[in-house]
Amino acid sequence: MDAPPFTLNAWLRYDLIERTLAGLDGISCEAAKDVLGRLGSGEMVCGDVSALPADAVFNAVCAFEVLEHIEDDAAALRSWRERLRPGGRLLMSVPLYQRRYAAADRFVGHFRRYDPEPLGELLRETGYADVRLQTFGFPLGHVLEKSRNLLARVAKPDESQEERTGASGRRFQPSGRAGLAMQALSAPFRYAQRPFYDTRLGAGLFAVARRKG
Repeated sequence: MDAPPFTLNAWLRYDLIERTLAGLDGISCEAAKDVLGRLGSGEMVCGDVSALPADAVFNAVCAFEVLEHIEDDAAALRSWRERLRPGGRLLMSVPLYQRRYAAADRFVGHFRRYDPEPLGELLRETGYADVRLQTFGFPLGHVLEKSRNLLARVAKPDESQEERTGASGRRFQPSGRAGLAMQALSAPFRYAQRPFYDTRLGAGLFAVARRKG
């Protein structure tokens, strides 16, 4: 059985997602549909929030490495809040620290990175409570980030920011046996990062918040 097509960084993030839970472009949407088809359950709706039925609400909204691609991040957070049932939770991850904004961020269409305290305040201002922030990816995430920056400095993208954003989630994604190898390779680093979740040493920022009211 194939492993999910996760990059090393995605596996590092998944460790926190899995513990917490104990808009797609066309190509990404088809890939997700294929995964759901193999699982035999679930429904995939492609598009932004407006593609959902007007009255559709959920126990959880997940947005991993999404918010940094949206120019009006406050509006996005408010629209996601409206799709949560009372007490429902938002789970999200974003790249950590604006001071580390660099070539790779520009290459994949990031408008910004996030510092913990300002992100927590933004979540509270847009209708969330019980905000919990943790960092992930130490130490491997820093190595991966430096590698992506080096690659981005020599790349000459001829795509628009929208196209680069759409492709960003698929860059370096493994498939088949490579996916299994990536899962195995990530395992020791997923364990190694755990003592540092509640520090500010990671490469990524993971947030969980509850819909207020």
